[in-house]
Amino acid sequence: MLLGCLVGAAAAVLLSGCGSGEDVTTTAAPPSGDNAQADPGQPNPAGPSGGPGTINFNVTSEQRAYLDALFSAGVHRSNDLMALSIGSYVCQARAAGQSDQGVWDFVFPLVRGDVHDMNPSAAMTSMAAQVRDATAQYIRIATEQLCSGEHSP
Repeated sequence: MLLGCLVGAAAAVLLSGCGSGEDVTTTAAPPSGDNAQADPGQPNPAGPSGGPGTINFNVTSEQRAYLDALFSAGVHRSNDLMALSIGSYVCQARAAGQSDQGVWDFVFPLVRGDVHDMNPSAAMTSMAAQVRDATAQYIRIATEQLCSGEHSP
């Protein structure tokens, strides 16, 4: 968890001057009163039980489509806010003109940290394929669902 936070903080500092405008996570409103529950008409992207991966906050329709696409692709995540943060980093790296490898290098440690946070007792070597697949899915889906469309995957 600490590694993921440090990487995220460093990445935010590095890209703060290179962003594409509004960060996709800034549109998520904090829960308050009756708005603290997710929209009951929307499927829960963390799974049907609304288990520990669910954080209730308001998301835009674009963010909901992204979260739903991750769920449909079988991408497991610790929570929706982390998934939105990773998507935001993908879009920021794309907007900064990073190559596909540069986007990968930027996002991979975040995904690896999230996968590790979900199963801290597992050896990272046993999760290597899962991390690679999840990273590819995050990049593809974020590029298609969240990023402005100026950059192709």
